[in-house]
Amino acid sequence: MSTIAENISTLAERIHNAAQASRRDPGSVGLLAVSKTKPASDLREAYAAGLRDFGENYLQEALGKQTELSDLPLIWHFIGPIQSNKTRAIAENFAWVHSVDRLKIAQRLSEQRPADLPPLNICIQVNVSGEASKSGCTPKDLPALAQAISALPNLRLRGLMAIPEPTEDSDEQNAAFAAVRTLQDQLNLPLDTLSMGMSHDLEAAIAQGATWVRIGTALFGARNYGQP
Repeated sequence: MSTIAENISTLAERIHNAAQASRRDPGSVGLLAVSKTKPASDLREAYAAGLRDFGENYLQEALGKQTELSDLPLIWHFIGPIQSNKTRAIAENFAWVHSVDRLKIAQRLSEQRPADLPPLNICIQVNVSGEASKSGCTPKDLPALAQAISALPNLRLRGLMAIPEPTEDSDEQNAAFAAVRTLQDQLNLPLDTLSMGMSHDLEAAIAQGATWVRIGTALFGARNYGQP
């Protein structure tokens, strides 16, 4: 089995090659390690191999890892669906939230962000494929939501996040990610972040402007959902 360090090296090469193919600076694409269901020891191993940014979907699991890894200067990203009763803990313990899709959630995050912390970096999750099972605001509702969030005092709206419908067709992958980029361009706001692309489609996402690719399986291996 490949080690996490070897997987990171392979991913770095994929990101570098995809960026160069699109005439982009490879340094403009960040690798966000999706570490849900993985033990803190795996995150520590990834840190030792150079990663600093970790994305978690489940709040209680994430808080436990944050405690266990408090000796490391990790940057924590919340990337899962957000319930209203979880916003305070998210506002207090994360640097980024990629999965905001309602104004109510954004307002609570702004109100509950501690005054001694910098503004919370926010991405709006948009349901670009229109899947009923997916979170995310609709493209139609995006402009009003983005304007409202950009005015909140303790948040910094950075851009959009999307999880398009999975497909192995590279043309369909590119079309979906291009649609996200177009939605962001049409907002006419000072945004710098597109959080899109995963293990199977990061090349297409980078071709269409991704600045964060969220990688779990290709980094840590298959997830074990039987773990607590």
